[in-house]
Amino acid sequence: MSDVSYDFDGRVALVTGGSNGIGAEIARHYHAAGAKVIIWDIVEPEAPTVPHSFSSVDISDNARIEAALREAVDRYGRIDFLSHNAGFAGATLSVTDYDPELWAKVVEVNLVGTYYVCRSVVPVMQQSGFGRIVNMASLAGKEGTPNASAYSAAKAGIIAFTKALAKELAEQDIRVNCIAPAAIKTEILDQMAPEFVDTMIQKSPMKRLGTTVEAAEMVMWLSSTACTFNSGAVFDLSGGRATY
Repeated sequence: MSDVSYDFDGRVALVTGGSNGIGAEIARHYHAAGAKVIIWDIVEPEAPTVPHSFSSVDISDNARIEAALREAVDRYGRIDFLSHNAGFAGATLSVTDYDPELWAKVVEVNLVGTYYVCRSVVPVMQQSGFGRIVNMASLAGKEGTPNASAYSAAKAGIIAFTKALAKELAEQDIRVNCIAPAAIKTEILDQMAPEFVDTMIQKSPMKRLGTTVEAAEMVMWLSSTACTFNSGAVFDLSGGRATY
């Protein structure tokens, strides 16, 4: 972690996809800042590094999301932060070779799942009059990545959804932003062909993958009360690769 510190004592953070990768690092950062941490994922962390409550949640299952949220609110009484990272990369295939059912599943999990999660959490934040939502998009959603059309389309949808929700909540103390990383060194890259990952690295001016700590540090600031006039924004985390 960096020398920057945050005081989230008394806050409650919900981290989807928090069992590994970026989500797990974000959970660690929230805990280090004093927040109580709730993790939603399909599988429980194998070696949890922070105290947390866990619910097995498939974010494409709206009924399960609503049930898990009720459990969280019953236990903690509030949700202050939503760091939404759960996702599914899908295959690296051309549009014409992509299986239509798999293509639709990638969009359902990534985009529709984001809608389900935010739709459930926002009313809880409105009750307390405070909230910070950080959705995990991708540089693929801004630029369109060849052989990842479903993932690119879904992440582009998350960016637009984030902007729309932010405008709806602009007059409340609920800020909604998203992060658009280039390749980050996580397990999700194992779902992609090695040559595809290497291409992403070579496109980076820094010629490296981003780290989960770098992503978590950005989420911490976007969760803080220092983030007041930023909403509906897309924060690049690309090592200089982003072009707009």
